[in-house]
Amino acid sequence: MTASGRVVVVGAGVTGASVAWHLARSGVSDVVVIDRAERPGLGSTGAATGGFRAQFASPVNVRLSLLAREKLLRFRDEVGADPGYAPTGYLWLASSSAALEALRAARRVQIGCGLHEAVEVDAEDIRRLQPAAAPDGIIGGAFCPSDGFLSPLAILNGYLEGAGREGVRLRWDEALERFERHEDGRIRAVVTRQGSIACDAVVDAGGAWAAGIAALAGVELPIAPLRRQVAMTIPTQELPPEAPMTIWCEDGFHVRAREGRALLAFPSAGDARNPWSVSVEPAWLREVAAHKDARVPRLASVPIDPAACWAGLYEMTPDRHAILGAVESCPNLVVVAGSSGHGVMHAPALGQLTAELLTTGAARSLDVRALRPQRFAESAPNPPELL
Repeated sequence: MTASGRVVVVGAGVTGASVAWHLARSGVSDVVVIDRAERPGLGSTGAATGGFRAQFASPVNVRLSLLAREKLLRFRDEVGADPGYAPTGYLWLASSSAALEALRAARRVQIGCGLHEAVEVDAEDIRRLQPAAAPDGIIGGAFCPSDGFLSPLAILNGYLEGAGREGVRLRWDEALERFERHEDGRIRAVVTRQGSIACDAVVDAGGAWAAGIAALAGVELPIAPLRRQVAMTIPTQELPPEAPMTIWCEDGFHVRAREGRALLAFPSAGDARNPWSVSVEPAWLREVAAHKDARVPRLASVPIDPAACWAGLYEMTPDRHAILGAVESCPNLVVVAGSSGHGVMHAPALGQLTAELLTTGAARSLDVRALRPQRFAESAPNPPELL
């Protein structure tokens, strides 16, 4: 599919903003972005914690990260903003032989994709890399020094401001109501409260809301919201800013320094029971505090600050991989959503690949067939990810 006329991007989060900027830079002169929010950063992007990693278990996710990292390194020159990329590393800790073998299998994939700096670490390495972590039960792990952190809002605002300079029209407080379609199933107009926008192609970059957007075109997308809660301690210097993100494989508990505090998180069963809620549960805060005290002893005397805690939404697919591609039943609808917690870190790559799909008919920078929308109907999901 090639779009040379008007493209409407639905969703002005970091992925939609990246798509819009890349489309404009690719020569598409009429790009419109609509979002129901009143201003940038009110959706999932503003709630993201800002991790970046290439330590994935599937080739397509590793390659998405490597492409995104190349673009982060050029971001200031190309987009005109500082993305906040800080390569302080990701450290994975394994307490069982099964978890350690999963890390080894993932590392073989990573090295095969060109991530040669990813290494296995032993107990001595772990004490050196993250002296704050309790060594009890840890038998080994994995570390990649080029993983680290970024600034979600800096990337979002950089793309939005850059897109505006390129002539992209950003329309806030404009909720999608329906699509007008041709007899062949293609979308001919996007209808909002403010009126109708004729178009040649539509990009569904709706994140956790992407399935609802696609449903207006009669398309069923297996994307569902999943709440993720984040705890912050009171200000502390117990974790230096250069310390790596540290993740306990068995339950996904992780800790990092952020803005002079310690950030703590781990998945909870309550996240799935209340998928649309963005409130933090007191019971979860008590549980994360217990994990903090046991696994990071130097934080035991540093309390959690409930007022600084928050929750946001992941956009989950059944195989925890993004959906990227045109929909067969509606061929001028391109979906770029479902990143399953990896949206901000992969947004630079996903925006470029979406623009390539729309302007040349193929994603030329990376083979993205593993992300095609129809893979679930074909019973061809991707293999499980680490987290």
